[in-house]
Amino acid sequence: MMKNNKKICVVGASGLVGSSIVRYALERGYFVNGTLTDKSDTTKVKYLKKLKNSSNLELFSAKMENEKDFINPMENTDAVFIACLIPTYKGKDGTPAKEMDDKRGYQEIINPTVNGCLNIIKATKNKGIKNIIICSSTSSTNPVPPIEFKNEIEHWSDEKEQCKAKKYTSATKTVMEKMAIKYCEENDIRLSIILPTGLYGDPVLPIHLKHNPFIWLKRVIDGGSPRHEKIPNDSASMIHLRDLAKIFLAVYENPSASGRYFGVYKSLHWEDIYNECKKLIPNIKMPQSFSEAPVKPTTFDFTRRDSLNIKIKDFSTTLKETVDWLKTNPYSEEIGNE
Repeated sequence: MMKNNKKICVVGASGLVGSSIVRYALERGYFVNGTLTDKSDTTKVKYLKKLKNSSNLELFSAKMENEKDFINPMENTDAVFIACLIPTYKGKDGTPAKEMDDKRGYQEIINPTVNGCLNIIKATKNKGIKNIIICSSTSSTNPVPPIEFKNEIEHWSDEKEQCKAKKYTSATKTVMEKMAIKYCEENDIRLSIILPTGLYGDPVLPIHLKHNPFIWLKRVIDGGSPRHEKIPNDSASMIHLRDLAKIFLAVYENPSASGRYFGVYKSLHWEDIYNECKKLIPNIKMPQSFSEAPVKPTTFDFTRRDSLNIKIKDFSTTLKETVDWLKTNPYSEEIGNE
């Protein structure tokens, strides 16, 4: 284990990505200040406190709409990892984002996340911290018309096009990144933005098993139905949670790293994903095949990701580790008691 006395702050420490960053940072010998909405929530805290070296973890209650909540968690820290910007798919009254107009889309879906992110960044600036790493999404890298070979420097989604298509949830990431980049450039803060997508592996908290792919993989392991009735003629990207956490720490630890990085292994056609599942779960109920010619999976320019020198698990390894872990019925006692 690396010896170091550095302290970092992870905002969103109980989230799927945030908890994985906390786990890996503790394993690397960091001191970690983690924030979550309510640190008295024992259903979350007890799992973070079970992590290796958790004596080096201090937890704080913080909400991104309250800049002052971050004064104490950021005390004496060298970097802030923002992993609390989870997608919002519905308004407060339950209206799906895709049914909103631009006014509501901005008011209820886009602005709360963008403003929350800026509150955290402003708190970071006020503490004199010069390193920020944000978890965003590949949804901000989809130009119109689509690009066959994407890189994260040139290729941006257009938030106006996303809003026109009622994709306010995706537009949130695009707007948030642009605002964060502008603010950090103006205030001489080194900003890195990681762009992940489908997350596999072994999550830290039981609540994370309520996300896909864990829901549908667990279901097919138990003999239930697959995620789709018919294999989509489409591709999906993925990465192992532990590899993603390594990317976050790598950009922080490399003083010359900044800007956007794909947090992705690669993209595979759904037919290949299901075929890989069949090797590991021979009794899987396979979806119907599709009849048309298969589309080409999205391809990425991984020059920047690979410059971080992290060995990223291939999909067959990642899927096997995920399936093997799910077969152990992790957290079954706790989930059964919920």
